[in-house]
Amino acid sequence: MLKRLQEILKYRKQFISLLVGVPSYEKYVEHMQAHHPGTAIKSRKEFFCEAQEARYNAKGGKVSRCC
Repeated sequence: MLKRLQEILKYRKQFISLLVGVPSYEKYVEHMQAHHPGTAIKSRKEFFCEAQEARYNAKGGKVSRCC
C-alpha cells in the first residue's frame, strides 16, 4: 500500500509540474546522459532558471510578470 501511494505521489508531482509548464529535471538529466554523454549537465537551479526564462521571459529565474 505504501509503495502504491509513493507511486501516485510521484506521478502527481510530475503531472502538476507539466501542467504549470515546468519541465522535468530528471528527464533532462536522462536525456543528456543518453544522447549527449560528453556535455556538461546543468545544475537543477540552472535548469530551472533557464526554463523560467524561456517560459516567462524571467531574468535569473525570477518571474517579473504573470502574463
